[in-house]
Amino acid sequence: MKKLSILLFYLMTIVLSNSFAQKTDSSKAKPTIVFVHGLWADGSCWLKVITPLIEKGYNVICVQNPTTSLADDVAATKRAIDRAKGDVVLVGHSWGGFVITEAGVDPRVKALVYISAFAPDNGETVGSLGKKAPETELSKFLENANGFLTLSKEGVSKAFAGDLTAKEQNEIYAVQPPAFYSLFADVCTNVAWKIKPSWYVVSAEDKCINPELEKLMAKRANAKTTVLESSHVAMLSHSKEVLEVILSAVKGVEN
Repeated sequence: MKKLSILLFYLMTIVLSNSFAQKTDSSKAKPTIVFVHGLWADGSCWLKVITPLIEKGYNVICVQNPTTSLADDVAATKRAIDRAKGDVVLVGHSWGGFVITEAGVDPRVKALVYISAFAPDNGETVGSLGKKAPETELSKFLENANGFLTLSKEGVSKAFAGDLTAKEQNEIYAVQPPAFYSLFADVCTNVAWKIKPSWYVVSAEDKCINPELEKLMAKRANAKTTVLESSHVAMLSHSKEVLEVILSAVKGVEN
């Protein structure tokens, strides 16, 4: 009887150990998704995709960029990468694409997702990229306060987020942080999309970054590309579709 009890205890120990190991392996398999917002937005712009990802068991970190320089924003993103456990998928919107292109060379970063975003090559700036396609009307909606630029209310509704409700547009206007003017001339020196798999969401109705420029950047990055009939803020107006793109990138890392 005593031998039987010892045997049963031994078998239960093995079962519990295997169960714990499987849970640990499963946890390790899930990468952390790090979101990087663009100009005139903050981390709240990602909420519509953050919530379902958390519900699916993913760890999520949202960078709060100071939008004062490329170096400052990359530093903030690197701090988020340092907080992550294991592999990382970087998701960048607009200017955030510039940031993830620089920060994404970190070996812990396994994939890049660009949402209506800049994907610069070495030596490029926002200004030089803008010359590769017809200019948008964004600049006429910018307001300058001692070198820090914000979007006017008209700019939010006409150029930035035309397919959102008036309530959502007012919220975007209220939370937008100013961007220091000099970052438009900051130069890309590291190009993560050349060494990491990339996904790209083109916003066909974008009035901030020309959609043709988005397509050009996606093509040269050899990114898996999805085109949405969206304004510049696809993660808010087409959150379900954007979520699917992010999950596609994540599954690529998990496999």
